[in-house]
Amino acid sequence: EVSMEIKKKDARGLVLVLFLGQLLAFSVAAASFASSFLANLGVDAPLTQSFFAYLLLTLVYVPILLHRRQKPRIPWYWYLALAFVDTQGGYLVVKAYQYSSITSVTLLDCWTVVWVILLTWYALGTRYSFWQFLGAGTCVAGLGLVLLSDAKSPDEQDPGQMPLLGDALVIAGTVCFAFSNVGEEYCVKKNDRVELVAMLGLFQLLVSIIQIFIFERKTLEAIAWSPTMISSFAGYAIAIFTFSSITPFVLKMSGSTLFNLSLLTSDMWAVAIRLLFYEHQINWLYYVAFSVVAIGLIVYSLNESSSTDGRATGTEVAPHYQQLPSED
Repeated sequence: EVSMEIKKKDARGLVLVLFLGQLLAFSVAAASFASSFLANLGVDAPLTQSFFAYLLLTLVYVPILLHRRQKPRIPWYWYLALAFVDTQGGYLVVKAYQYSSITSVTLLDCWTVVWVILLTWYALGTRYSFWQFLGAGTCVAGLGLVLLSDAKSPDEQDPGQMPLLGDALVIAGTVCFAFSNVGEEYCVKKNDRVELVAMLGLFQLLVSIIQIFIFERKTLEAIAWSPTMISSFAGYAIAIFTFSSITPFVLKMSGSTLFNLSLLTSDMWAVAIRLLFYEHQINWLYYVAFSVVAIGLIVYSLNESSSTDGRATGTEVAPHYQQLPSED
């Protein structure tokens, strides 16, 4: 009876993680749509886009942290380093929308998975089973189908764009995101979620203000603001706020690898956006790809649960994380 209760609890936890992962993926797709829409309007201000999101995070979470009157458990300079790296990743990916389509950018974003697996293996000592590798590989194979579908798409590339430069910017951004994700996973498993989000948001706000003053001041002066443009900035900020608020839950419950595997389905949400807002024709391979990615996620998640149970019974030689004395 006890084992049945444990299995039910594990099943509920798995469903919750997968649901939160899809909410994250939808948030990424919504942010991608806002970035793509602003790029189509001629706006080239990636730092300013992120600034409003960081401002919202700071206004919501920093007062909660101050109300607690607790000393930060992790030194401030670690948060500053993570905030700087994550801000640069966001800048590079949003900048890529000036040169590539929304589908290409969200597709290439999957490279974060590869970097995260390498980093968690090397830096955090995480070991993956054959089935976890199979699940991750299945997810990436699903994205290969997305790439094949794009290759067969009748939509022609805008001759004014430079897709190779956009691709390079996205891949460079995924390296930054991988370092940020692994660092956040380490912090959130030693710390509480509110402090992580509040401190990251605050330092990201400070970093973006400095960089806007250096790089985007003239661009902002030239922007002709309109209600449509303001609503796009607001939509991007809300999407990133939602993403940043949920991310620590998924990282604490599952880790950065499953977190990034879940984000792979943002490609599918991007397709839905293309269908609804841009009225593009959708290749049937997209639906096959979504199914393949979903299967890969389930395979990885189930075997992650198994490996977690194994660690709990002592099959792991050493724990990956140490609990702070002040925590329960």
